[in-house]
Amino acid sequence: MSLRRYHAARWDEPLIHQIGAPGRRGQHFPLADSTGLVPAGLQRTSPPDLPELSEPEVLNHFLRLSQETMGMIGVSLFGTCTMKYNPRVGEQAARRLAGVHPAQPAETMQGMLAAVHGLDLMLRSLSGMDRFTFQAAGGADAAWTQAVITRAFHAARGQRQQRTKIITSLQSHPCNPATAATAGFEVITLPLGENGYPSLDMLKAALGPDTAALMINNPDDMGVYNPEIMEWVRLVKQAGALAFYDHANFNGVMTKIRARDLGFDACMFMLHKTFGVSKGGGGPAVGAYGCTAELAPFMPGPLVVEDSGTYRLETPPQQAAKVREYLGNLQQVFKAYAWTQAMGAEGLAEASDLSVLLNNYMEKRLLTLRGVTRSHPEQTSPRLEMTRYSLGILFEDTGVSAVDVQNRMADFGIDAFWLSHEPWIVPQPFTPEAGEMWSREDIDYWIDVLAHVIDEAYRDPERVRSAPHNQVVAKLSDRDINDPANWATTWAAWQRKQG
Repeated sequence: MSLRRYHAARWDEPLIHQIGAPGRRGQHFPLADSTGLVPAGLQRTSPPDLPELSEPEVLNHFLRLSQETMGMIGVSLFGTCTMKYNPRVGEQAARRLAGVHPAQPAETMQGMLAAVHGLDLMLRSLSGMDRFTFQAAGGADAAWTQAVITRAFHAARGQRQQRTKIITSLQSHPCNPATAATAGFEVITLPLGENGYPSLDMLKAALGPDTAALMINNPDDMGVYNPEIMEWVRLVKQAGALAFYDHANFNGVMTKIRARDLGFDACMFMLHKTFGVSKGGGGPAVGAYGCTAELAPFMPGPLVVEDSGTYRLETPPQQAAKVREYLGNLQQVFKAYAWTQAMGAEGLAEASDLSVLLNNYMEKRLLTLRGVTRSHPEQTSPRLEMTRYSLGILFEDTGVSAVDVQNRMADFGIDAFWLSHEPWIVPQPFTPEAGEMWSREDIDYWIDVLAHVIDEAYRDPERVRSAPHNQVVAKLSDRDINDPANWATTWAAWQRKQG
């Protein structure tokens, strides 16, 4: 095993407000006119406190900062988030939106609306749903959309006061119980059974005339697929409730299953995960929300409608609640449209196959490493696009935690792996996901680095616990990160805190 030498760039880079000089310009703007369009009470009395730099100074400053960025630049197997390659064709497509204003007449942006409608149709094909909205800015927004539509749907039938509970599971994404609670529902969280998912008996015990909906992801964040899901949905519908499919972990099952075929009333897709759209820093993202014709009247508008080759916008008659302005993060929709068109049905199926294949290839190697175990080892069925592993034995033997291993792997140009959503039901978890884009060589290198760090943990645990050593910064103190006196998000706040 030969690991590549790596050391991150390290710059003593000041804040942008601390460089440059008065009078330097990278762009000359015309002076503000005196047309009176801005009321006198809203006009500035002093110029804004902005840095003054030439264009090369700005470029070099941000180039140096990018070189100091730790993460998302190496081999990134960030499980549950499907960190895949974002093709340049999507960026080119998104640039076409630069001159479009969302409030301009529909007849002047027919091409844009055609693309939005085109992605809507493709996602209908993949899910079996009757309509999609792209207004939701991420998975939590899509789950919130489901929660408010659930509320409106039962209210329209005079059952809002009766239907007060939403069922989810311990391994569902946290946005499902969180949004349900925010919408005023009582959340029933089912524990996991011996097979890695809640049993039918658990579900039956939770269902009743007060059940409003089931909100669940499948496969879950451990890569476990519930083979009884059709019976789950049948029982939920029999109880008069709605069934929502959180498709955040869609990569391993795309083109293999359709939410509507399983009986679900609605589902959501993460465009910034499965559909080739960039994901970073919490956004911009899109949680594409689709539902049946029965729920469509409650969807947030505007929606794109096609009439004889012409596209227009309409707002559903019983719109439950808007979750974003206009059509949402439309540039991300364009990227997903370009990616899905380029892949085609055969490409999507192949990507899904490769995702499952690489995950199970990784599992065979990872389970040979000392101190590594798999969640629910007694469940022998293949995991899908990811598997939850544990470094619990390593921690017991050496005191080296999963976070310590993360930090040390970064010293070899490997991005930090994903741990687990809280609560940690698997001790010292890590959840790598290869997806379809990484080569076998990349996967092998990632595992080789992990193997090296584990070996190092048994030989020299302090070396791992004190990592990173080859990065821009050393290990940071949690106290400083959580102390508002030591950080600031704006220049004005920094000046105020630094005196």
